[in-house]
Amino acid sequence: MASLKVGSLGEYIREQRRSAQYSLRQLAEAAGVSNPYLSQIERGLRKPSAEILQQIAKALRISAETLYVQAGILEERSAGGADLRAAIFADTAISEQQKHALLAVYEAFVRDNGEQPADPD
Repeated sequence: MASLKVGSLGEYIREQRRSAQYSLRQLAEAAGVSNPYLSQIERGLRKPSAEILQQIAKALRISAETLYVQAGILEERSAGGADLRAAIFADTAISEQQKHALLAVYEAFVRDNGEQPADPD
């Protein structure tokens, strides 16, 4: 198992939170964690468990795999729908609504081609 990259993980979560236009308090509430704990994660002072990362990912509407990769728990996959999904959700140039619309179009094309879209979690 890869080592936990806490500082960069916290920065990534903060970036995703800001992109989603959540305050720290709003994300903490949506993820079911305390405000001080989430603040410590963002500042790189705490190492969240995989379960906490999953809760944060769900609240941010990104795949848990994305946070696991950022945390160093999983190795990044080379290609596929999950990578595309992660890239779209990481993009700060488009809104959350636009991200979801873009993914819906992608998934419709994949289904039309007789494939199953990659599972986001």
